[in-house]
Amino acid sequence: MNKADLASLLEPVVGDGAAASAAIDVLVDAMIREVAAGGSVTLTGFGTFERVERAPRTGRNPRTGEVVRIEGTAGPRFRPSPAFRGYVADPTTLPADGLVGGRARA
Repeated sequence: MNKADLASLLEPVVGDGAAASAAIDVLVDAMIREVAAGGSVTLTGFGTFERVERAPRTGRNPRTGEVVRIEGTAGPRFRPSPAFRGYVADPTTLPADGLVGGRARA
C-alpha cells in the first residue's frame, strides 16, 4: 500500500482525492517535525514514533580489520501497540467490520 492507496481509502471521508492527499501530507509532516524535534507521536491502537539517540561506538572495517570510530547518530523508532502486534501475529482476530485502530472497546 502506498500514499495513493491510502488517499483512496480516505477520500470518501474527506470528500475528494486532493483533500485526502493533503490530509496525509499534513499528518506526515506534523509527525516528522515532532519526532525530529525530540518529541514522540502516539496513535492509540497503532503505536508510537519517537527519536532515539545511538551512542558513539567502535567498529571494524571487514576488509582490513582496522578499528573505526563510528559517530553517534539519531534516528526514528516505531513501537507498535500491543493490539497492532496481536493483529499482525494472528490476522484471524481482526474484526470483520468496523475500524480496527483506536481505543479498546469497553
